[in-house]
This record gives sequence, C-alpha cells and structure tokens, in this order.
Amino acid sequence: MEVLAADKIEKFIRKHANARTSLGAWLAMAKGADWKSPQDVKDTIRSADILSGNRIVFNIGGNNYRLVVLARYRNGILLIQKIGTHAEYDRWKLD
Repeated sequence: MEVLAADKIEKFIRKHANARTSLGAWLAMAKGADWKSPQDVKDTIRSADILSGNRIVFNIGGNNYRLVVLARYRNGILLIQKIGTHAEYDRWKLD
C-alpha cells in the first residue's frame, strides 16, 4: 500500500519517542501490504477496527496508541488521518 501523510508519524514520534519502534513496524507492514478489502486488513491484523467510510483504527504499541487511516483499496492507498494516545483516542468523535 502507498501510505500518504506519513509525516504525521514523524511529528507524533517527536512528542512520543517511545512509539518510534511500533509506528515504524506498522509503517513497514502497511507499505508491504496489498489490501483489497477490509477483510484483508482483518486477516492481517485481527485487532484492527473497521469503521464506516473505509476508515481503520490500528492499536499501536501494546494498545498505548491509536492510528486512524482512510483506506482507498482500489488505488492501494492508506491516508493517515489521526495518531494519538489511547486517552486522546477516547475523546475523538469518529462515527
């Protein structure tokens, strides 16, 4: 998959250095993925939550962080929308 707005990961890591390894692993995995559907995502990462509008929530770093992406399966694109701590995620209005 092509990952757009990956600069948001670097910005987040500047504030949360302990997320570097986990987010780096997610980024490498996502770039190597070939997801054609939400089921493909779930087959790869069972803990991923599929939301309306082709959005996916990934649990990162042992459930300490949340990463929300918009998937364009037909085009092979993931657009990073939000990254935050678990506490921040609990305050987001996603649906």
